Amino acid sequence: MPKTLQDFVREALALVDEVEPECALSDSGCLILDVREPDEFAAGHIPGSINIPRGFLEVKADHDHPKRDERLQDRSLRILTFCGGGHRSALAAATLYQMGFCECKSIRGGWTLWQSRGLPTEGPE
Repeated sequence: MPKTLQDFVREALALVDEVEPECALSDSGCLILDVREPDEFAAGHIPGSINIPRGFLEVKADHDHPKRDERLQDRSLRILTFCGGGHRSALAAATLYQMGFCECKSIRGGWTLWQSRGLPTEGPE
């Protein structure tokens, strides 16, 4: 039987730790990465990937791509992700883990909880 989105979400949540937004801000050793995917990254790069963190992260981590994120060259980074919802943040963190980053966590409640608490888009690095 093929896997459903819920199957992937369950696997992602089992793989990564979720932390409260306030805990994320108090951890100065982590890069807080906004993984909400702008349409510009999806259009023409990875078909059908609009609003899917994986496509965005593949572009950001591809060091041959003009839209790469230089910070993602260092696979030893400790990364905290937030996205549209908690499950998307977990999927994004799991994707980074699969890409070889050693420690990835997702922010509980994702962007929704982050925004509702009035926290800054750019976190400590």
